[in-house]
Amino acid sequence: MSRLHRTRSEPLNESTPQPPNTDAPAPARQVTRPAPVQRVPRTRTGSAWAALTAAALITILLIIFLVQNTRSTEISFLWMTTTTPLAVALLIAAVGAVLLTLIIGTARITQLRRLIRKPRN
Repeated sequence: MSRLHRTRSEPLNESTPQPPNTDAPAPARQVTRPAPVQRVPRTRTGSAWAALTAAALITILLIIFLVQNTRSTEISFLWMTTTTPLAVALLIAAVGAVLLTLIIGTARITQLRRLIRKPRN
């Protein structure tokens, strides 16, 4: 065949032999899948890094909160009255709520551990 009448299916190098044309179906192509991505195992160091990052972000938000809420507020509880910055009062309330939650949670965990260790009849 001349160079002017060549089709795309023909090889560029005419000296390369072509396989004989048979009516047999072409063999199925093997599909190669990419190797599965290996997950990096969780470590204590990675968990500590994530916790430290979260703590740093919360600290930044807390500082912004404190700077924006410096106005003094009068607080009364039973017979006690005091004047304190609003941010400090809210932080004291938040710390009290966290402590109450920790106390109740610790009591419940202790109760469940005793229940598990109790000999069964």
